[in-house]
Amino acid sequence: MNDSYSILIIEDEKNILDFMSRTLKANGYKTTTVTSGKAGLSIINSQCPDLILLDLGLPDMDGNDIIASVREWTSCPIIVISARTGEHDKVAALDLGADDYITKPFGTSELLARIRTSLRHSNRMASNSPLYIRPYKCQGLILDFEKRMLTLDGEEIHLTPIEYKIVAYLARNSGKVMTYASVMANVWGPFTDNNNRILRVNMANIRRKIERNPSQPQFLFTEVGVGYRMCEDENEV
Repeated sequence: MNDSYSILIIEDEKNILDFMSRTLKANGYKTTTVTSGKAGLSIINSQCPDLILLDLGLPDMDGNDIIASVREWTSCPIIVISARTGEHDKVAALDLGADDYITKPFGTSELLARIRTSLRHSNRMASNSPLYIRPYKCQGLILDFEKRMLTLDGEEIHLTPIEYKIVAYLARNSGKVMTYASVMANVWGPFTDNNNRILRVNMANIRRKIERNPSQPQFLFTEVGVGYRMCEDENEV
């Protein structure tokens, strides 16, 4: 079923490149591999892969420059695979337009799950139908976008307009890390203050309302210093 998906791997560490290529081929994906940024950009421009796995520390150019270049003309999913673990590095790549960020070392299950999430989200965005008319569902939490109604185990949860906008945005992007800046721009507009305190306050209120145990969240996860990720929609699993 994955045969229709082509994945470009841009990675200069041979052992990691070989590992990812073998893993993806074993799971039915078509793969192309390159070891430099310039070769990667050439393949992207000529073949338009369905997804890009990108190392940031390439020998000829920084991976962030590739993200910026690709985002000038296509929304093709980009998953960063990097040894850079700093919050600043993650935020920078995600804000430039990367869809996800995996730090080395990583396992097969994590890699495949992130790829499935990014491909599903890309397919939804490319659909001609209105984005996410179907309700979001996860472990008893249901968000009906048409009715603007959130329920947990059948009980309605009352959200303020701001809280609803936050939850709806994260639900539409479920399974992906959304940076603080992207959430704030979507909810309060592109010229909002960079101080994310108001977002943190609203998220704390939302968690108190929807999490069965706020100290052990099931639905809204924090990527410290980077942003938030909402539990993946069960409709898409």
